[in-house]
Amino acid sequence: MKVHEAIDGRLREFIEEQPVFFVATAPSGADGHVNVSPKGMRGTFVILGPHTVAWIDFHGSGAETIAHLRQNGRITLMFCAFAGPPNIVRLHGRGTAVTVEDAGFAERLADFPDPPDLHSARAVITVDVERVSDSCGYAVPLMRYEGDRDLLIRAHSRRTAEDLVTYRATKNAASIDGLSVF
Repeated sequence: MKVHEAIDGRLREFIEEQPVFFVATAPSGADGHVNVSPKGMRGTFVILGPHTVAWIDFHGSGAETIAHLRQNGRITLMFCAFAGPPNIVRLHGRGTAVTVEDAGFAERLADFPDPPDLHSARAVITVDVERVSDSCGYAVPLMRYEGDRDLLIRAHSRRTAEDLVTYRATKNAASIDGLSVF
């Protein structure tokens, strides 16, 4: 493993090429569930600087990341090479969520030059990266990327803005550990 000063050069290129990454968060204390979520879709992730990244978070079955970030801010992102030379990059830091209900949400969306349909966007997650590392990834399997799934966008396109408010209130109001999300 090697620790790097910043997200630049080959690390930046590697991260920008990955079609999927994984997000890990956890509530404070000894109890509670650690959460790991896959994220993807081209146009939803940006590197804003040598120590800052962001992604668009869409409505989903849970909202653990937002709840954990609001409680303690701890977050790790992991990018794996499923094609080409083996590599794993981890970004450790502190994250914040600006939700669709928060002032400044529209301004945060402006950071994304080519996003997919934003109708079902729930938040923009920004990470202030404190530690950048990479490791071998020798055991990560080789897999072929065939393209982004459009199911999430299609599923939420049938919902009105009011339906999404209800969705957040009924399905995304609290984490599985009872932490408030919105």
